Amino acid sequence: MKHRLATLIAGLTLLLPLPALAADLDVMIGQMLMAGFRGYTAAPDSRIARDIRDHHLGGVVLFDYDVALGKAERNIRNPEQVKALNESLQSYAATPLFIGVDQEGGKVQRLKKASGFHETPSALAICTSGEFKVRMAAYMVGSTCAANGFNLDFAPVADVNVNPDSPAIGRLERSFSDDPEKVTRCAEIYMGELKRSGALSCLKHFPGHGSAGTDSHEGLTDVTDTWTEAELIPYRELIGRGLPTMIMTAHIFNANLDPKYPATLSHKVITGLLRDKLGYDGVVVTDDMTMGAITEFYGRDQAIRLAILAGADILLFGNNLAYDEEIVGKAHAAIRRMVDEGTIPQTRIEQSYQRIMKLKATLN
Repeated sequence: MKHRLATLIAGLTLLLPLPALAADLDVMIGQMLMAGFRGYTAAPDSRIARDIRDHHLGGVVLFDYDVALGKAERNIRNPEQVKALNESLQSYAATPLFIGVDQEGGKVQRLKKASGFHETPSALAICTSGEFKVRMAAYMVGSTCAANGFNLDFAPVADVNVNPDSPAIGRLERSFSDDPEKVTRCAEIYMGELKRSGALSCLKHFPGHGSAGTDSHEGLTDVTDTWTEAELIPYRELIGRGLPTMIMTAHIFNANLDPKYPATLSHKVITGLLRDKLGYDGVVVTDDMTMGAITEFYGRDQAIRLAILAGADILLFGNNLAYDEEIVGKAHAAIRRMVDEGTIPQTRIEQSYQRIMKLKATLN
């Protein structure tokens, strides 16, 4: 009996992600950060390589356009270059990196035909055309991502197309439909095909950006008078089926959900609504922490503290709207300081780390 018990314990131990057994605080903090950077290559002495090695950076995001410079010169030139870049990035990581990209289709796809990649129609176009079109497009997107070294696609959009003229969603045809049930079904198919092709999906933007009349890239987006609980239907149904592995928050303000903070910084929204009420215990990633809806009203360290205490697991710094080569080191140091001071409990860091490592254990 004792021998069988010892064997069982040993077997359970082997099932745990090994880095989680002996990770120190700096490693755990680094895994909670995801950042953008400049460059078509990443030499061993480059800043991004050092951030991966020295700050244990958990993920990177690639772009085709540098907003701060106003140039189509960033990380993506052609398939051969992108694949080589992603391979070099992974080579610097002791723990596999999340390498993400916004490849939704339509007007939001960083891997463009002009650069030698396959493009797909918008979410609205494929969902309107039927489930077969959704399946085909999603598999093409996932295959393109996986073939070029990406393991994470920031898609599909689960926003309901409440306002077709919404500048960040409806006007760009990023929503599948104005019918929450159609959004749910098309998102389910899309997620399944990404998984089948070898890429992780990320539902966005919780708790729903489809009714917004302004763009959170530029400043405050208040949906207090336009948002309804119908926008939660895709999340409720997909979480109920155990399908989402990552969910991105929206930088929207809704006084009915939280009279003080936007969703990304709200404990009421992330922990109270998403985790406790809807029952989601997967990875939560913030939308870009350098967007105007955050930076115009909160200092960097304040926003970091609020997002972590709210329940976010990964803080995304796109580092594109404005560029700071040292953003990873600064964010890492800020979190470490707040943990050492007791402002952020270490248990909150450990909780996020365990979720992240559980998801990374599924990477090929």
